[in-house]
Amino acid sequence: MSAVRIEEVVGDFISLKKRGVNLLGICPFHNEKTPSFNVSPVRGIYKCFGCGKGGNAVNFIMEHEHYSYPEALRYLARRYNIDIQEEERSPEFDQEQMERESLLAVTEYASKFFIKQLHETDEGRSVGLSYFSERGFTDEMIERFQLGYSPEEWRAFTDDALAAGYKLEKLEKTGMTVVNGERMFDRFRGRVMFPIHNVAGKVIGFGGRILKSDAKAAKYLNSPESDIYHKSKVLYGLYQSRKAIVEKDVCYLVEGYTDVISMHQSGITNVVASSGTALTQDQIRLIRRYTKNITILYDGDTAGIKASLRGIDLILEEGMNVRVVLFPDGDDPDSFSRKHTTTEIFAYIKENAKDFIRFKTSLLLKDVGNDPIGRAGLIREIVETIALIPDAIIRSTYVRECSNLMQIGEDVLMSELTRIVRKKVFKDGANEPQTQAQTQVPTDDVPLEKLIIDERDPELLNRSEHQEADIVRLLLNFADELVTFPAQYEEDGRTHTVNVQEQVKSVIVHDLEPDDIAFENPTYGAIYQMFRSQVHENRPHAEGDFTNHPDAEISRLAAHFLTIRYPLANWEDRGIFVKDESKKLAHSVFSALYSFKIKHVERLSHSNREAIKTASEQGEDVEPLLDKQMSLDRLRASLSAYLSIVVLR
Repeated sequence: MSAVRIEEVVGDFISLKKRGVNLLGICPFHNEKTPSFNVSPVRGIYKCFGCGKGGNAVNFIMEHEHYSYPEALRYLARRYNIDIQEEERSPEFDQEQMERESLLAVTEYASKFFIKQLHETDEGRSVGLSYFSERGFTDEMIERFQLGYSPEEWRAFTDDALAAGYKLEKLEKTGMTVVNGERMFDRFRGRVMFPIHNVAGKVIGFGGRILKSDAKAAKYLNSPESDIYHKSKVLYGLYQSRKAIVEKDVCYLVEGYTDVISMHQSGITNVVASSGTALTQDQIRLIRRYTKNITILYDGDTAGIKASLRGIDLILEEGMNVRVVLFPDGDDPDSFSRKHTTTEIFAYIKENAKDFIRFKTSLLLKDVGNDPIGRAGLIREIVETIALIPDAIIRSTYVRECSNLMQIGEDVLMSELTRIVRKKVFKDGANEPQTQAQTQVPTDDVPLEKLIIDERDPELLNRSEHQEADIVRLLLNFADELVTFPAQYEEDGRTHTVNVQEQVKSVIVHDLEPDDIAFENPTYGAIYQMFRSQVHENRPHAEGDFTNHPDAEISRLAAHFLTIRYPLANWEDRGIFVKDESKKLAHSVFSALYSFKIKHVERLSHSNREAIKTASEQGEDVEPLLDKQMSLDRLRASLSAYLSIVVLR
């Protein structure tokens, strides 16, 4: 854990930008348009203020890659070249791992098999390597994208994998082997192979291109859907391109494998492919982790472009910026990049990139000509696209541009836009299921009657979870900080007051121990007990004990309480001095303790009143219970006096 840098681990999956001492990015765990995902390099933790997820690098990998705790540790060990000594590591070890790891082991083995076939067999060199050479791919590109070749034989890979100890069941689940009754054969035989990686660099599937003319066989063949490969959630080349996308702050989107490789070879490395499928929302959100800017590179096929316009709408709906480049007739990104230098390609993209309004208008106007009905329909279609944009200012800007292009009044377009947006809002509110983030409605929007706590429900009224959270927050942030407070003692029949200085954790533990008050929340209680051990064993506080705790909930809560969503700006150079909590720490500590104790007293008081009621109904003596109630009321009033709380009962 001391070797792991959380900003590097998280940065492998999403784009992070500096904000103060922390880093900020789009959360990969829920759908958001405004970044709320914070990473603290100093503390080695992350925290999303949108969905609430948080923890350390291990938790992040577990959550993002769906790994178990040991698997996440192994991933980080590989990431930082740390050797883990396993008690047991046999040839069967990997096969006995979880299903996902087993399938990944198969695809990784297949990738190495295809690479070996390409370079070390006569068939691979004469067929596969010759094809890549004809495409102009250099050795560097072949290695970067781990290109390979699957032999023409029916069972070359299957027999090799079975001999190496891989189970037929796993070969079939990954789609590498097709099983038909008692027959089995390689899915990709006689094809050049393009491995498909996830963002962590793991091979999760393949695309294979056939080289011989066969009318019955598909030109390109992809791995079928599996537990590790979902075509709609993967972008080819993202693993190789993600760093360049972050650096350039733009992603070029193309259609095929060779488009990506040729552009990489031309020096344009911030490019990914949708692998011939219609662009999906999951793919767009994958790009949005790294940049908000997408430039789609189309070839000259007008019919294909029209079919893919829905993808532009999805991009806009996600709050991203989209531009479109159309290559000359007969060219696609692959062929164009092979015929031009890097400078020429960049210049062409810059000169020909259009925003979606101009692109869509110029594309569809050819179909409607001077037909007024067709023109009205086109205008309405463009306004519907503008309505998808979540930012009102950007919507307004595009309305103005559409007005100029289509020679129609801006007020007419704005009226239509307002109608569409309003209709969409009502429809979404009525029909769509709410996400966790959506159900967290701001207080202002909650009906008043739902905010009023019913005093007849003491179980709800007397819960102390919020107070426990405040105590844990203070412990995690200020455990070893010293606080000064007045203390009284009796000597010679007189009361003396002296100033005492203690660590925050000692104050809290020594104050709570005599009363033996239990925490309602088990995780808060576990964290408190860890601090209690520190105090009794005279050990210093170490954040890593909590942020790196194997209990994911403890780690998550530690990250939550240690991350400040809105850090105070430095106003001192302007003569404005803002007191932060560290300057009034003693007050915060005792306020938290007294609030916690008040809740405990309220629970005792409620139980005692119930006992008085029962005793009275049964004709028993209630005097001792009444005396106890008076003591509890005095104690509550005394605690409340410090907090300036008015006692209502």
